Amino acid sequence: MAVLALTTSLADMKERLAKMVVATSRRAQPVTTEDLGVCGALTVLMRDAIKPNLMQTLEGNPVFVHAGPFANIAHGNSSILADKIALKLVGPQGFVVTEAGFGADIGMEKFFNIKCRHSGLKPHVVVLVATVRALKMHGGGPTVTAGTPLPKEYIEENLALLEAGCSNMRKQVENAQLFGVPVVVAVNSEQIKNLKGYLLCKLHFCMLFEL
Repeated sequence: MAVLALTTSLADMKERLAKMVVATSRRAQPVTTEDLGVCGALTVLMRDAIKPNLMQTLEGNPVFVHAGPFANIAHGNSSILADKIALKLVGPQGFVVTEAGFGADIGMEKFFNIKCRHSGLKPHVVVLVATVRALKMHGGGPTVTAGTPLPKEYIEENLALLEAGCSNMRKQVENAQLFGVPVVVAVNSEQIKNLKGYLLCKLHFCMLFEL
């Protein structure tokens, strides 16, 4: 999937697949798909996968869903082809939002260091999305286990955890600014059920951006 996400054409994908190391010889030399003579067959298998899937959001906006390699084992970003097709469709006056998953500390940095270098594309702005629950977790909240109810700290007001977690958000903003791109912070208002929590987040953002 990482190869698919960085591909710019069918020929480019064939070249990338040919370089994949799949084994080691008895002489401890890497063996590629090209050495085995199967890169052509692999390309045929992937010829339809190279086409992005057109879907839509709940608001009716068009969206391409194409590739999603995990950032802990790959680069954690959707495909270059999807971005380029989207940019062509929206025209010079439009804009495209593309996701860098697995957190700003992994996906965003790999977006700049890997995807942007391969594609030649440069974003105009970074939108750093934070949730109140995530901020509380970074502030020292209890562990969340799949399949079990959320601890009360994430459901009820807990300004101490929220404030402590804002330090993580500030660091992610600082990391993003190192790439020389403006940063916008988006916090989900759905989980801010009180004015105190909203004002606390807003205060940290104002201090961060010196507003």
